[in-house]
Amino acid sequence: MISQQDFQELKFKTLKYFWGYDNFRDSQEAIIDSVINEKDTLVLLPTGAGKSLCYQLPALLKEGTCLIISPLLALMKDQVGQLKSRGIEAEYLSSELDEYDAEGIYDRCKEGLTKMLYISPERLTNKQFLQNIEEIQMSFIAVDEAHCISEWGQDFRPSYQNIKEFRKNNPKIPCLALTATATPKVLEEIKSKLELKTPQVFQKSFRRDNIRIFTEEVSDKFQKIYDILKFTRQSGIIYVRTRRETELLCEFLQKNQLKNVDFFHAGLTVKEKNAKQMIWNNSDSHVLISTNAFGMGIDKDNVRFVIHYSPAPSIENYYQEIGRSGRDGQESFAFLLWDKQELSNFDDILKNQIPNKAEFLKIITYLYSIFQVAEFEMPEKVFQLNLSGIQNFTKLSSAKIKNVLNFLHNQEIIYFNDHKSLSSLQLLMQPDEIDQIPHKDSYFLELMLRNVSGITAHKVMFSEQQVSNKIGVSIHLIKERLKELQQKGYVEYVDGALSSIKFLKPRDERLNNSQYWKLFEHIQKNKIQKWEEMKFYIEDDRHCKMKLILMYFGEKKSKNCGKCSVCEKNKQSIFGKNISGEIMNILNKKPSTIEELSLQLNYQSKENILENLIYLLDSGKVKMLNFRTYAIA
Repeated sequence: MISQQDFQELKFKTLKYFWGYDNFRDSQEAIIDSVINEKDTLVLLPTGAGKSLCYQLPALLKEGTCLIISPLLALMKDQVGQLKSRGIEAEYLSSELDEYDAEGIYDRCKEGLTKMLYISPERLTNKQFLQNIEEIQMSFIAVDEAHCISEWGQDFRPSYQNIKEFRKNNPKIPCLALTATATPKVLEEIKSKLELKTPQVFQKSFRRDNIRIFTEEVSDKFQKIYDILKFTRQSGIIYVRTRRETELLCEFLQKNQLKNVDFFHAGLTVKEKNAKQMIWNNSDSHVLISTNAFGMGIDKDNVRFVIHYSPAPSIENYYQEIGRSGRDGQESFAFLLWDKQELSNFDDILKNQIPNKAEFLKIITYLYSIFQVAEFEMPEKVFQLNLSGIQNFTKLSSAKIKNVLNFLHNQEIIYFNDHKSLSSLQLLMQPDEIDQIPHKDSYFLELMLRNVSGITAHKVMFSEQQVSNKIGVSIHLIKERLKELQQKGYVEYVDGALSSIKFLKPRDERLNNSQYWKLFEHIQKNKIQKWEEMKFYIEDDRHCKMKLILMYFGEKKSKNCGKCSVCEKNKQSIFGKNISGEIMNILNKKPSTIEELSLQLNYQSKENILENLIYLLDSGKVKMLNFRTYAIA
């Protein structure tokens, strides 16, 4: 048996070999020791504190496979991709994988090759999974985003209740629960609903002393962001609400000679996303303008600023997003830009995207009807989904329809794919039957067989572009021919450029009318409550911004940060601050506006700059070139 000293050495060698670090951060080592000693463990660490290492490293040191329960497929894919790039055996199971792929993953776990297996909580009731898991040696269970088990959490997922039953059937397997955003009420619910046995609790303050928070009411946000970026050559993220805004803001900044910016959103192909993220990851000065599709699993230390072009929907989201800056402990900035009309618009947007019960049921009924799904039936195939068709039939807004589809997806009632992805193809006949069909069809099928390997055995993901390059036929024609072959029953084809849907549970009208509707209604009320709390945070100009965040997460006795926009304003209103010399230094280089002076003076308040300018104007040291711009007299 390995000695304690040898084990400690192995722990640090593993950390260095796979992650390149010499030492652990904060309470990481104590958490890892708790897991290795097979104790139930509850971890509340803010974004950027390195939660994933707390289960990834012990998974490598312990015998067997660590089962990681995660709510988001995108997060699973991201984590598995990162682990594989480090040379670590990890896999994920999801509804988009067919049985053939899943069986291969189970086999590698049974052989002890795969050290980490990521699953959604819904998988815990899947028969194929439960049969296979009996033959897999589990090291421990890690529950990521554990706040999803709470009805008062940020992203309540009823399927997290499955973990409790699964643990009852595996009572000797220890459990590690992790979250970055949980109020005291939510933490207690995690403990009780996961039935953690006398858990070791690790809780770090949410205070981030190196992040300076600025909230500002702004009318021209494009200009404000341009002003901020003009004086920085550092790496950052700008969060906007819509895909269109990412592209418009990027275009505006590039036209104004800021070349180190790019946009990122969920509508990009995987290849485009990877390329953009790679450039940003490897740069000290690149800025990405993104929807909240960007950020999960980010492992970049030197993000110097995060700008919110529009407010986040909740304090949890906002805190997670600003927490992506300053992970190296160096001074960083969080800017939140807002205006009153926008807040009022968001109130309306939120209300207008929530259907009533009749509308909710109308959308669901249409889905089942259009694909001819009878009561208690569950078709196996994937269907192309025409969103405008649902709109035309139901006469409801796309926002309401998307809200319901995303709800059904999050509850794993359906698998809804609204992103550009690879297409899929599978042959539905025996290869030796191909020569019995019309020559036109058999010729095209033979072409596909030669250029997309594996379609005779199982569903294969492929790119029409690559096939087009090989055979010299246009993408449009390839898609049209494949649709024809699908209508004739020869193949199953799903166009990755369009939305698609797969039913994951049998149709059940009683559940739709009662349980699912009540759950949907509860989630919408929770969403509105979170937005109201965020709105108060934005508009309040009396309390320290960091202190408001800490109080929200239950740290009642926290002190003011002394450096946010509110603290700076309060300091200057009490003492004032003589920055005349610093203003003169800047104006000696070139004439500047108050906004430009504020940015170059480490975001001094405009009121204080104006007071100093009035003194400099009175003493004849400075002159006004126009009503906005100042210069040396």
